Amino acid sequence: MIQADPVRVVDKNMVDVPRDGRTMGEIVMRGNNVMLGYFDDEEATAKAFLGGWLHSGDLGVQHSDGYVELRDRAKDIIISGGENISTVEIEHAIETHAAVLEVAVIGIPDEKWGERPKAFVIRKPGAAVNEAELIAYLQTHLARFKTPKAIEFVDHLPRTTTGKTQKFELREKEWAGHPSRIQG
Repeated sequence: MIQADPVRVVDKNMVDVPRDGRTMGEIVMRGNNVMLGYFDDEEATAKAFLGGWLHSGDLGVQHSDGYVELRDRAKDIIISGGENISTVEIEHAIETHAAVLEVAVIGIPDEKWGERPKAFVIRKPGAAVNEAELIAYLQTHLARFKTPKAIEFVDHLPRTTTGKTQKFELREKEWAGHPSRIQG
């Protein structure tokens, strides 16, 4: 938009990431079409606009032509043994299986790695696939460390009134009894 600065993809120091389509960073923006701040919440506004740019909480890459590709939400990234794992990447791989209707992936506690991926899967009506079969399928589509060690088959996923999956509800159940969620 003419009245807005270009959208940027930046690292934690607000430095633009290389436009290589691979280096992930946070998507930030500013302009007169961006919110002014949170109502009566100066602290949240200051955090959201750190460095003078609105921090979207979305992670993405920027390509050489300037195109920005969304990859995941910062709060959904799984940090396993120091590796960042995109839940969206895992979800896309699972969705390619013929028996899968819907999926949500979250990080769950792991004593050795800090976190590891777990998938919640809804099967297509009449379709059959078990945990071992789906994990074997994913091992041919994902790096080994990204492959979920656990898959739970469910009838439904928790959703907002607008239909968005509420991953925080899945996380709350999995992290119950743990002092804190491991995050980088």
